[in-house]
Amino acid sequence: MSSTITSPNLKAAAIATFVIFGANGLVFASWAARIPAVTELLHLTSGQMGSLLLCTAVGSLLALPTAGLVVGRIGTANTVRAGGVLAALAGVGIALSLLAESIPGTAVALFFFGIAIGLWDVSQNIEGADVEHRMKRTIMPKFHAAFSGGAFVGALIGAGLSTIGIGLPEHLLVIAALVIVLALVTPRYFLPHTPAAVPDAGGSKPARGPSAWSDGRTLLIGVVVLGATLTEGAGNDWIAKASVDGLGSSESAGALMFSLFVLAMTAMRFFGGTFIDRYGRVAVLRASMAAAAAGLGLFVLAGNIWLAALGAALWGVGAALAFPMGMSAAADDPKHAAARVSVVSTVGYIAFLAGPPLLGYLGDLTGIRLALLAILLPILLALLLAGAAKPLSSR
Repeated sequence: MSSTITSPNLKAAAIATFVIFGANGLVFASWAARIPAVTELLHLTSGQMGSLLLCTAVGSLLALPTAGLVVGRIGTANTVRAGGVLAALAGVGIALSLLAESIPGTAVALFFFGIAIGLWDVSQNIEGADVEHRMKRTIMPKFHAAFSGGAFVGALIGAGLSTIGIGLPEHLLVIAALVIVLALVTPRYFLPHTPAAVPDAGGSKPARGPSAWSDGRTLLIGVVVLGATLTEGAGNDWIAKASVDGLGSSESAGALMFSLFVLAMTAMRFFGGTFIDRYGRVAVLRASMAAAAAGLGLFVLAGNIWLAALGAALWGVGAALAFPMGMSAAADDPKHAAARVSVVSTVGYIAFLAGPPLLGYLGDLTGIRLALLAILLPILLALLLAGAAKPLSSR
């Protein structure tokens, strides 16, 4: 893409979007990095923990298909506010339920947490795609780098608090207060929202809601993202637990392994836009999937924690760019961006959120570390269908 002069309002929108992505990552990692603590506190097996994670998946999968319509009605800024506040309140619910050692209470809170994350995720990606189009260069990976950076900070905080004996409930209460402030204040700098129903030059209306589900390219991109995001979701939810169970490491060491995975993703996302502009989405997506497969295999089969750490880092590098490239591909046509981003997010999050719980059930049979090998098949599928992400302008 060519360079362009960036207006002050566009710069402010880019910075605000970066902050919102980072806050989203911080919230997610504050939960994910300490999943081993939850299994111990609630006395759960990997399969039972998978069922608990499924509550988040169900909430998000209910919210994601309608998120594009919500954005069309109230705008990206207000949708982020709604998602952020709901996520914070759900975090308080999770904290209180863990203090009471209540599995049903935790499940209900995670359901609403999933709804919040679904709304927040789609709206921030639509805003990010709008900023990217107006800046006329690839910056979506940097927004996702902010997510990974926020997750890295959240994971380090989790590891540190675990080491000094501070529980997850207290951790979540502080994070909830911070998120409410960020979610309410930061979106005021977003770009002005353009309603999705404005007719285009030909007099027709942009695709919205269910109509986007009939677009073949959008569905193929969704399948690619489904396979690709499973690699990220499995790493986010199970690297810490697999390190503890499979390598005999401590809980804090497991959180650090998760931190390494996230740090590798963050670095690749921050610098990955250059590779995408130079080599194109399709080539970078295929290389990413190959790296994810190699890193996953090394992590699972390594005989010591140092080789496993190298595998986790390579896995993170491979998982880094697929989701942001999928969001950019879905938003290639700005008039249809909200509906199509919502569709691709929905399909992708089936893997990102529902896949890890299924791995938990398989982990009860094989051990969670070995169960991770099951995601090699969807990685291969994403590699084979990567051509669907080719930009519309080059078709």
